[in-house]
Formats: sequence, structure tokens, C-alpha cells
Amino acid sequence: MKKPSIATKPTQEIEAFQYQKLKETLQYVSENSPFYRALFAKNNIEIDEIDSLAALRKIPCTTKDDLQEYNDDFFCVPKNNIIDYVTTSGTLGAPVTIGLTEKDLQRLAYNESISLACSGITSEDTVQLMTTLDRRFMAGLAYFTGLRKLGASVIRVGSGIPELQWDSILKFQPTYLICVPSFLLKLAVYAREHTIDISKTSVKAAICIGEPIRDEHFELNALGKKISEAWNIDLYATYASTEMQTAFNECEAKQGGHAHPDLIITEILDDQGQPVPDGTVGELVITTLGIEGMPLVRFKTGDMVRAHTQVCSCGRNTQRLGPVVGRKQQMIKYKGTTLYPPAMYNILQDFEQIQSFVIEIFQNELGTDELLVKVVSDDLSENFKDTLKDHFRAKLRVRPGIEFTTQDRIEVLQSPKLSRKPVLLVDRRG
Repeated sequence: MKKPSIATKPTQEIEAFQYQKLKETLQYVSENSPFYRALFAKNNIEIDEIDSLAALRKIPCTTKDDLQEYNDDFFCVPKNNIIDYVTTSGTLGAPVTIGLTEKDLQRLAYNESISLACSGITSEDTVQLMTTLDRRFMAGLAYFTGLRKLGASVIRVGSGIPELQWDSILKFQPTYLICVPSFLLKLAVYAREHTIDISKTSVKAAICIGEPIRDEHFELNALGKKISEAWNIDLYATYASTEMQTAFNECEAKQGGHAHPDLIITEILDDQGQPVPDGTVGELVITTLGIEGMPLVRFKTGDMVRAHTQVCSCGRNTQRLGPVVGRKQQMIKYKGTTLYPPAMYNILQDFEQIQSFVIEIFQNELGTDELLVKVVSDDLSENFKDTLKDHFRAKLRVRPGIEFTTQDRIEVLQSPKLSRKPVLLVDRRG
């Protein structure tokens, strides 16, 4: 599949194109969205006065709280026009329902097809899909429909069960896997224990979802390095969310996930709502383009990212997003230090002795944040516990509590009822 022509245009052409799409979106939501009609009226916003992409900042941001409180008011079509219902994972609050029309499903397939093509997948590839298509999960549906549009073959195995995954790999010879990256390590362990020569399989690459595999400099982080040492395959990062119905995939340069200017407008903002300089961490705010059922204008994703705008070696002139630093709502203030969970995950993944872990955040009697890291480890000594604490202090300037536990107990924490992906952080504050 050829890359969309707009992705290689000069910046001015991309911005002019997006502004025309923005005008269509603002007109559409002002006519069809009860929420945005009320928002525009309350703030005396005339959409004709939004005369540039920069002028979009005249419109107040939409928050996750808005989606949760006024969910139905965001719908722009009658219920009988909705073809598919999905819900968000509810990681940071009550799940939100999103309805997709037939046009939205086609847009979703287009989005994922150009995203996966960005990561090198073609109609010649066979892709093993290691994520669920049920439980109202948008991602699995997006991958499947996008691969169909690409013309690639799909093996729908679902999540977990290393034995079944390897049976499918050996039987159907996939060239790509789509999975949570830490699961690749479990597949490598299973292969080693069952005399499967991992170096001679058909797999050449994996699309890694849900967990970061690179650091801020686009180098492999601890998890990415462990995977590469265990399995010599290409790793591609991807970032997406249910609300924006759009994905950002790495290309062969692996220098961040490419935005699709025909599908989304992005802003990276500081705490005062002002744009941050290129390469500076800020909150991702998005405006969706071309969505019929539930479009969003200036939606605050809660994800803290860096944007990069230099032309990529792949020829695309689109904004690229670096790895998610963390969720704004999951920011931790621990003894004067600001932390995001992915930095802690990276430290724990440095240790071969650690099989799995969960980080718990809670507040003490003084109302300040406390950290407890629960780990399943081959080494249960106090010496190793001190080593872990010292490593945290050296890397992040904090020394959290460490508690050894069992795999059974960790799995209860990692897999709460109705969860669609592993939980590594349990936030007990408030």
C-alpha cells in the first residue's frame, strides 16, 4: 500500500489541508452534537471565527470527565445508525461508550491499514493477532479490519496461552505478530523449555501494543532489549486510543509513531493549555477528522508525550510522537520527585530475577503518595530487595517499598474482572 500523498506534502500544504477538514468537523458537530452545541453556546464561540489551526485554541478542551458525564450527548447520529459499540478500558475511570457507523468502521480499517503499512506489513504477509476481538475492544477490531484492507492473511488466536500461540506459529508460518511486548518474552521462555528453535521460525517482526519498548531517545528500553536478546526480530511500536479511533505507528526509521494528517489534528500542551516546544513533554490533545458517530474536538487524552516535526527518512513530513511518558492522571509525587509508571516498569524489567510485578500507589496518613512494588522473583533475599531499592534510587532518586509475593496473587492484581489487558499499576489513591 502506498503512503497517503498528504503525508509527504510540505508543512504548509498539510496545515491548509487540515484546516479545511477542521472546518467540516466544526460545522458537523455544531449541527449534530448536543454536547458541542451547548459548549459553543456557553462560550460564545462562532465557528466562522476559527480561521486557522491556531485559532482552534479558542475552543475549551474536552475532558474524560465530560465523556463520562455526558456520554450520550456526544453522539451525532441516531442509535439505529450505529453499527458497532465499543467501550474504553476504564483505566482512569468509568468506561465510555463509543458508537461507530458504517463510515466510521471504514475509516477505522483505513486508519489501521495505513498504520500497519507504515510498519512494513503488506499483502504478502501473514499476521498472528494476539489480542481479543471481543469484550467491546476496538483495537482487536481495528487490527483485523486493517489487515483485511491491506490484503494480509490473519490468524486470530487471541491473547495468552503460549502453547496455542506456538502451535499457530509453527502451523501457519506468520511473518508478523501483534501483541503486548512482554508476552514475547513468555513465548521465548516456552520455546526454550519445549526445544523450539526460535531462530528458525517464520516470524520477522512484531507490532508491540500497550507497553513502551523505546526510551525518549528512541533507543530500546530494558523491555525492548530483553526481547531483542531473546528473539532476533524487528520491533515496531504503536500508540492509539479508543476515543481518537486513530493509530500512530513507527516506520522503518523507528523514530516515533507517525500521525495521519487526514484523520487527526494533534496539539501538545502544557498545564496552562499552551503549546510546548518541539521535543518537550506535554499532554496530547486531539481533534478527530472524518468521524461520523462520535467526533471529538480538542479532547485531552491524558497521555504525556513528546512530538517531533523534522522530516523523517521514510519520506513522511508528518508529526511523530515519541513513547508515552505516562498518563497525566497517574503522575506520582513521591518525596519531592515526579514519577510516571513507565519509568518504574523499565527499572523492574532490568532484572532477570523478576518474573512479574505490580506497582501499587496509595496515600499515607499525611495525604502524600506512597509506592509499594510487588514482585514475583527467583531471588527472595533481603539482599536482592535492597539491590532493587538502590537501583530505583540511582535511576529515579526514590526508594519505594518492595514486597515479594506469588504468581497467583500477582495474576489476581494484573487481571481484574473484565480487564482486556494486563494491569501493571494499581492506583489506590482516592
